[in-house]
Amino acid sequence: MRSRPVLAVALGLLLLVAGCGDQHRNVRPAAAPTPTTAAPEPAHTPTPSPSPSPTSKPKPRLRPKPKTLPAGLRRATGVRAVALTFDDGPDPTWTPKVLDQLRANKVKATFCVVGTQVRKHPELVARIVREGHQLCNHSWRHDVDLGRRPVAEIRADLGRTNQAITKAVPGAKVPFYRQPGGRWTPEVVEVAKQLGMRSLHWTVDPQDWAKPQAQVITRRVEGAARPGAVVLMHDGGGDRSRTLGAVPHVIPDLKRRFGIAPPR
Repeated sequence: MRSRPVLAVALGLLLLVAGCGDQHRNVRPAAAPTPTTAAPEPAHTPTPSPSPSPTSKPKPRLRPKPKTLPAGLRRATGVRAVALTFDDGPDPTWTPKVLDQLRANKVKATFCVVGTQVRKHPELVARIVREGHQLCNHSWRHDVDLGRRPVAEIRADLGRTNQAITKAVPGAKVPFYRQPGGRWTPEVVEVAKQLGMRSLHWTVDPQDWAKPQAQVITRRVEGAARPGAVVLMHDGGGDRSRTLGAVPHVIPDLKRRFGIAPPR
């Protein structure tokens, strides 16, 4: 009888020991902490100081547009004969054809030449002079606002154009200046005078620059011409085929009624 309690105690001890062993087997060792490496701080890049932006001088303001024509303009030949003037050339297409018409009718004209065109076609300037026609400075690049610019700019522009003309034809005379668009100011008239040029305007404008039909140009010139008139036409600045179509009619009519001669 005494062996049963002993056996029960022994069995209980055995179960207790077995349970403790299972607990130790199921316990996993804690993972070793992963060492953390602090991210390096970014190197400090100094912010470049802004470079000063280049300063440009503001362009001088233009003087107001003229409302009236200034004094000192030449608007007549001073004699009965009328003057034919051709602006905006020389042009390699139209200027030679105009020159051919003038030569065929034995009359002389005035060519108001643009500096950039003179530089491109010096041989045409040479022909104009060689055939006895007159030259007129018409600004370097046909700047209609030239008369409103500072006087120094006006002088530089007109001087540069004259230099191109004399380079094309050494010793060539340039007795006149004509302001593009007819936007004359007292300043441009005075500068032209200082450079030895008279300011040449016009009295007959058939508006051939707008390219009306040749018969319209002819009618306008013949209807407006008076003794001593200065006629404005164009041999450059675009398609001048209609002007060229009017010239063979205009020249004989003006020559018969008034005579044709350059202004003096």
